[in-house]
Amino acid sequence: MSSAVATAARAIVYRTRGSAHGPITRLVSPGDLGEFLKPFVFLDLFGFKPAAGHKGFGMHPHSGIATLTFMIEGDVSYEDTTGKKGVLPAGGVEWMRAGNGVWHTGAPVSSSPVQGFQLWVALPASEENAPAQSLYLSPEQVQQEGPARVLLGRYGAAQSLIPAPADMNYLAVRLKDGEHWRYTPPEGHTVGWVAVNAGRLDAGDDTGGAIATGELAVFEESGEAIDFIARGDTAFVLGSAVKHPHDLVMGYYSVHTSRAALAQGEAEIQRIGMQLREEGRLG
Repeated sequence: MSSAVATAARAIVYRTRGSAHGPITRLVSPGDLGEFLKPFVFLDLFGFKPAAGHKGFGMHPHSGIATLTFMIEGDVSYEDTTGKKGVLPAGGVEWMRAGNGVWHTGAPVSSSPVQGFQLWVALPASEENAPAQSLYLSPEQVQQEGPARVLLGRYGAAQSLIPAPADMNYLAVRLKDGEHWRYTPPEGHTVGWVAVNAGRLDAGDDTGGAIATGELAVFEESGEAIDFIARGDTAFVLGSAVKHPHDLVMGYYSVHTSRAALAQGEAEIQRIGMQLREEGRLG
């Protein structure tokens, strides 16, 4: 946390409210902003209301990426084809390195609403067809520095327990009304963005006003710091990274660095899917 600093603001070059699909708002997809924000290639803000019939995420596959699900509110059950299952509480984190292929599912465990972000991270060639790996962190396992909880990477003295596949930070930040906070990215982190889930956030760029709840803002590619001021009690996630150097080769649930790697991952997804059907776990 710091006081306001009289420096030129790092410009916001794109803002979006994404596209709503029922209780899910898609803010980034691999075919649009993901190409500019890679390794961050996909971001959903979801808000399930069981009383309205929202059942969560059905069993579905991935390959070539890692997903990180951060629970803001409510508890969800989880299960994946690495053999793990349990309950992820509010403030918890699910890390699923799909690698060569995995299926997973999540659903609310009570009638209470749930909200969270799901992020996809593009994997380097050395990991995109590696065995699947899942890690689940309780809220107490997520380290914090000032107002920022470190979901991936390192900020100050706080470091995520999740081994990031490349040089990147992903932070969940809460600021009180009027609070100032400066984020200075590590060297080489020219990719930068924020997505607000509560309140409004002034990032020093007055071309479009404060970044509102449900909005994502992309910053110009540079290594400059970003100064934030909360307008009301505000919560948001922030990503910064060294840019992913590979092309994005896409399947429906997959993102790889080459056609050959994609074909290998999709074949493994199909194999696991057939096994799930034989076991009666997939319709």
